[in-house]
Amino acid sequence: MYLNEFLAIAVLHLLAVASPGPDFAVTTRYSLAYGGAIGRWVSVGIGTGILLHVAYSLLGIALVIHRYQWVYASFLVVGAVYLAWLGWQALQSQPRGSMVVDPARAAKLSNWQAFRVGFLTNGLNVKATLFFLTLFSTVIDPATPNSIKLGYGLYMAVATALWFSLLATLITWKPFYSKLWAISHWLDRLMGMALLLLSGWLLYEWFGLIGVIA
Repeated sequence: MYLNEFLAIAVLHLLAVASPGPDFAVTTRYSLAYGGAIGRWVSVGIGTGILLHVAYSLLGIALVIHRYQWVYASFLVVGAVYLAWLGWQALQSQPRGSMVVDPARAAKLSNWQAFRVGFLTNGLNVKATLFFLTLFSTVIDPATPNSIKLGYGLYMAVATALWFSLLATLITWKPFYSKLWAISHWLDRLMGMALLLLSGWLLYEWFGLIGVIA
């Protein structure tokens, strides 16, 4: 019983994590700007953020978010503002010199800060919220023990961290990285635009909800 449920979750999770979104944009941007090591710390933060969604789903808070539109609307606007801030930062990216991460620039971002960026990006990702609301309300049987559900969550957290760590490693792989380096500031700006568009979409959804609530 649980094997079939797990396989369904694994396939859905793979499709969700592989689709472009804030996690992809942030991992790409920070990997190109600060190097693969920082990109992997961002990835670990993203994976850990999954546990936040699992926790509120197990605790029943997901039902509150789903039932009370003002809670969801608040979540939308906070996520939109955070993504807009990240996007605006990315738009400030400037051309880089030699194909080496500037130590002074890298020193401005610690591993903990990179982890925190990833954690907040995923934790405030409304796309992830909707995914877990759907997962825990339709795919996972309500009778499934919480211990099994937690196991599913741990799997998704680890798989997500590994997926984005692989992305961070591949895009900073030297033969590939050397081709990207000269245009990396444009890629930064592109990721910034993507984040701002995602922020705009969230704000659009927020205005729609505010209209309904009012």
